[in-house]
Amino acid sequence: MLTTSELFRRGRLGAAVLAVALTVSACGFHLRGDGGHYTLPFPSMYVGLPEASPLAIDLKRNIRANGGTTVVSAAKDADGVIEVLSDPEKTRTKTILTLNRNGRVSQYLLSYNIVFRVLDKQGKELLGRTQILLTRPIDFNETQLLAKEQEEALLYKDMQTDLVQQMMRRIAAIKPPQVSLPPPASGQ
Repeated sequence: MLTTSELFRRGRLGAAVLAVALTVSACGFHLRGDGGHYTLPFPSMYVGLPEASPLAIDLKRNIRANGGTTVVSAAKDADGVIEVLSDPEKTRTKTILTLNRNGRVSQYLLSYNIVFRVLDKQGKELLGRTQILLTRPIDFNETQLLAKEQEEALLYKDMQTDLVQQMMRRIAAIKPPQVSLPPPASGQ
């Protein structure tokens, strides 16, 4: 059975947690995640990646989820074109980070790197060459090989999700040039 002082302490802790939660939500903070909503400046977009690429699939899914933009299958039909400039074979890398005293790998550094730009329908560059490089360290243990392979796959998936969200934020920030109409002719 709880004493009065224990109940009071738990109540104060609960009140403090509630106060922090209300303060954080009042300032507009939201947890980052797959649910970010971005208003993209294009009615239609083309993603310049191989169709079966996991990154292309994730990026297209996020573009469609925002509702106002459709994904088209040809660059000529798009108002905005995401052109990937980096080599798709080298977007994911795994390098040795540390060795143990026996000279065996104890940590790897996983990297996900992409360079892209965004063009308009006429081929004009709206977002210049942009690089996003994400890294995650991963401990390695030879006795847990299968578990470490699964952890590596999860880390790459997490980096891909983060990469797509960063791309979406950058694309949403593009301000396409406004088409100016000629001034009305003055009637004389």
